[in-house]
Amino acid sequence: MKAKVYSTDGKETAKTVELNADVFEVQVSDGCIYYAVKNELANRRVGTACTKTRAEVNYSNTKPFKQKGTGNARRGDKKSPIFVGGGTIFGPKPRDYSYSVPKKVKRNAMRSLLSLAVKEEKMVVVEDFTIESCKTKDMAAILKNFVADEQRTVVIMSNDDAQLRRAAKNIPYLHVLAYDKLSAKELLYGKKVLVLETAAKNLNEFYCD
Repeated sequence: MKAKVYSTDGKETAKTVELNADVFEVQVSDGCIYYAVKNELANRRVGTACTKTRAEVNYSNTKPFKQKGTGNARRGDKKSPIFVGGGTIFGPKPRDYSYSVPKKVKRNAMRSLLSLAVKEEKMVVVEDFTIESCKTKDMAAILKNFVADEQRTVVIMSNDDAQLRRAAKNIPYLHVLAYDKLSAKELLYGKKVLVLETAAKNLNEFYCD
């Protein structure tokens, strides 16, 4: 299929770009998308939650009361989990939540998301550009021609453009991705996907088996 190429002014140009049907017209796999998004969220999770057991609590080792004669249950120390200030039973400890999914699942998820973007008409191919000034206002001026009401937007670059990333850094609803490092979560929730012309050609080859 062929897609129209738009200028940074939001106007249609005479150019078109060929989109590979094996990447942009595949059957959408909800399962692969689910597993890819779940994997990304798990890998981003910071497992730093930590509680102290009764062995780690800095508290008195003395018995709260004598062993016999009080009518109460015997107590060894005040660090017991049932006392205020005592240890925690089976509390969270630092851990790594990340895991891996098969490469084929990831690739199929990306193809499904790109095809879904084309199907829902939220993907636009834009001629290659960069922000030499690195200013946010210049980036915002371009986005205004494609995005309404500050919708969640994804820009797919052909390479890692530091100037473009810097200009987009202070725009909260914008996410800039390289064509070979796409994010399933951002593509799924993005209301608008702007693909640079060269990036579209690279996607044809990168995600084609």
